[in-house]
Order: sequence, then structure tokens, then C-alpha cells
Amino acid sequence: MTGYYDLILGLIPLALIGVTGAVSAAGLSMTAAVPVGATVSVLLIGHALFVNGPVGSAPESTSTTPSPQINSAD
Repeated sequence: MTGYYDLILGLIPLALIGVTGAVSAAGLSMTAAVPVGATVSVLLIGHALFVNGPVGSAPESTSTTPSPQINSAD
């Protein structure tokens, strides 16, 4: 099954090459088209890291009462 991060990993090079090629075909020089494609790729990476970031589940505690800790000088 293809997940969100699998799609992101596929879209990063696709965006870099596809957007660069489309902007270059639209008339911009390759020197200007590469940063545009790279910006789109960086935005995809930023979205995957910070907007929809990987979050692990927090471990659930089985005990609801806190156990007392005894500090002794011995």
C-alpha cells in the first residue's frame, strides 16, 4: 500500500525534473528554471516534515497512580 511518504518521495524528483522542464519549455533559461523546480521540491519536503510530520505514538501508562519515590541518605 502506498502511503503519504511514499508519494512524497516520488514527487520530489518528479517536481524537480517536471517543473524545471515545464518552466524551461515556457521560455525561461535553464539557469532560472532549476531554482524554481528546486523550490517546489523543497516545499514538498517542508510539508512532509513540518506540516504532516511523522509522529510516533506516545507510550500509554498502565498505572494511573504515581508510585512514591523514597530518597534516602544511606
